[in-house]
This record gives sequence, C-alpha cells and structure tokens, in this order.
Amino acid sequence: MNALKHIVTIFLLCSMVCTGVSAQNARINYDESKVPQFELPALLTSDSGDSIRTVEEWETVRRPEILDMLQEKMFGRTPADRIAVKWDVISENGEALGGKATFRQVRFTFGEGENTLEAILLLILPNEAKGKVPVIISYNFNGNHSTCMESDILYPTKFDLIAAEDSPLRERGNQISRWPLEMIVDRGYAVATMCYHDIFPDRADLRDRSAAALFPDFLNRMRDHDEWGAIGVWAWGYSRIADYLETVGAIDSNRMAVMGHSRQGKAAVWAGAQDERFKVVISNDSGCGGAALSKRVFGENISCITNTFPHWFCPGLCAYAGNEQAMPFDQHMLLATIAPRHLYVASAVEDRWADPKGEYLGAYHAGEVYRLYGLKPLESMEMPPVHTPIHNDVAYHIRAGRHDVTEYDWKCYLDYCDIYMK
Repeated sequence: MNALKHIVTIFLLCSMVCTGVSAQNARINYDESKVPQFELPALLTSDSGDSIRTVEEWETVRRPEILDMLQEKMFGRTPADRIAVKWDVISENGEALGGKATFRQVRFTFGEGENTLEAILLLILPNEAKGKVPVIISYNFNGNHSTCMESDILYPTKFDLIAAEDSPLRERGNQISRWPLEMIVDRGYAVATMCYHDIFPDRADLRDRSAAALFPDFLNRMRDHDEWGAIGVWAWGYSRIADYLETVGAIDSNRMAVMGHSRQGKAAVWAGAQDERFKVVISNDSGCGGAALSKRVFGENISCITNTFPHWFCPGLCAYAGNEQAMPFDQHMLLATIAPRHLYVASAVEDRWADPKGEYLGAYHAGEVYRLYGLKPLESMEMPPVHTPIHNDVAYHIRAGRHDVTEYDWKCYLDYCDIYMK
C-alpha cells in the first residue's frame, strides 16, 4: 500500500509538472535552422556607452554593472546582511573507501534562536596526501548517502520533505555513478558535498523552509521583482561551504573549485561570479540560465523554465518569457565575470534540452574578457569533436550520452584542475 501511495504521488507530481510544461512545448525548438537571428549584448561597452579597454575598467565599471543586472533581472539580490553560521563535526571515519579516505560529516547550523536551519556536509579527504590538498565543492541531488555505500552517512536534514519513507531515493549509493570518489581521492583531491535540498528544498512551496527565510528582509522582499531565487540561495550555500573549508587544516583554501550539474551548474556559475575564492568554476550541462545563450531559444527556454520552476529565479526574469531578444544580458556575460579565474563548460550530445551549442557559444563569447587579461579563451566558434577536450583558460568538452555527470566528465575536470590548481 505504501509503495502504491508513493507511485500515485509521483504520478500526480509529474502530471502537475507536465501540465505546466505542456503549454510551452509548442515553443521548444530543436531545429538549428529555426534559431532566430540575434545580437548579443556587448560585453565591453558600459551602460553609458563607453568602450571598456583595460582590466581596470572591466573590474571597476563593467563587471559590477553586469553583476548588478544579473541580480536585478535573473537570480535576485543576494542579501547584504550576514547571518550566524556554526559548524560541528558529527563523525569522522578514517577508514572509508577501503582505507583510502577520511569521511567527515559536519553539521552546519544557520541562524540563531528559534529561526535556524541545519545542513550536513560530507567532506572526503585523501589519506595518502602529503601536505594540504585542493578541494572540489559540489552539491548532490539525492543526499550524501547517495554518493557512496558507507553505512554511517546521514540522510539530508530536509529529506522527509522530499522523499517518502519507501522512496528509492533513500537507497545508499543510488547516484554512485556520478561520484567516482576513489578516482578523485587517488588523484589527490578532496571533495566537499552537501544535498542541495538542505539549503533550499527544491519546491516553490518550501521557500519558508530554506536559508532565504533566515534573513531579516525575507517577508518584505517576497513580492519584489528582484527577490532572491533558489539558484541564488544555492550559490550562497556554496560560499558558506567555502567558509568552513578555510578552517580545515588539511585543505588548501587557495585551491578551491566549484562544480555543479544541471540546475546546480547554474548555481555553481553564479557562485563563481560572486565569490572569487573559487579558482576553477565548472558548469556541467547547466543549460538555460547557466552557460547556454538564451537568445538562441533552443531547447529549454525562459518561458518554460520560469513556468516550471518559478522559484529558481527572481520574478524579474519572467519579463523575458517568450521575449528573449529583449534581454539586455545573456549568459556569456555571466561566464565572463569569472575571469581571470578558470572556467570549464561541458555538454552532452544527447542533452539537447540544455543546448550544447548554446553552452559552447556562451563560453566562447566570454572570451573577450579573458583576452583582456592576456589569457587563452576558446579560439573558434566551431565546437570541438566529441571527446576532444579543450583545456585553455576557458575550457570545454562535449561527450557522448545524456544529461548526467559521468566518470569521463570527472576525469576531464581533474586533468584540468591538475593544470590550474596543482
């Protein structure tokens, strides 16, 4: 009976999502010949019309303009207020992964008094490392327990809001294919992962159970056009993980990378734009609102994403639903704000929903700013062949397969980090 209830619940949720998407399906374009003619907003022209010719002009004039525009019209404004954050180690297992790693579980407590939120970080440290190690920070989707088979890994604190008691999401290792932890540890990297639901449970009706609700202006801003969206909150969470890692003696806090897949790829790029501690920023299949150019209107588009996931972005983005050509920004501008730090964008051949060509072009057009710094961007508008990574200061690869994170992706990211973080 419980299993039947679970199936019915999933069916109802899927029906609601499909109903929301069905009205948009007529606008979903997978035909390259139907991509509209468009003109990208200028990266190196200020709002006042002045040309940006130097790094100083970029850093003091144009980059702040772009970040402000993205807060106002896409992700919402990150609160200027700071809230209390405490950490305490729950457990430590020095014999994980057959003795190769130490698994440390850390409870984060955000806020004070009755208005608090808890989240659990899983930090994976290589045992054979000599000296401080670089770290890759990345959210998981199904809980820390989904990344491995270790029996003591706790479920996310918000899991009961998302997964029923008999849900297959509760099975240990249910997304282990996305987390080749032994390979990562063998390469000398630490991993810091947290379930993204712990920061903002991924439902529009659970905003009051998210970190956003801890801030003093939460209620006053709920109707603002630049109200903080879930992707912005997840990006803020990436930075709070970085705060903790700066206190860990085994971690080299000057060598921190952030990697995100899909919706968390969007959050990773926005985190990298705002937080310069991330030396490498990796977007895996981030698509619309991430690396892909919105003005191409290929695959998932602004109308679809704002209707299906109204809590992800600020309300101001809805002004461009079905009206992408009016956008005064596009994703190449977001990606460019990461310069001069290192940017990696990756796609999958079968993931047309995320628009691989649009992801590549987003990274390519960000190259104007990398050239200002004397760095090496993507040099051709033509995408590379499948399984032919380009590891310039702006990096890209496209692999065979579907929307996912694979061992091949991780190998490419580690090869890249070996160049720029080791």
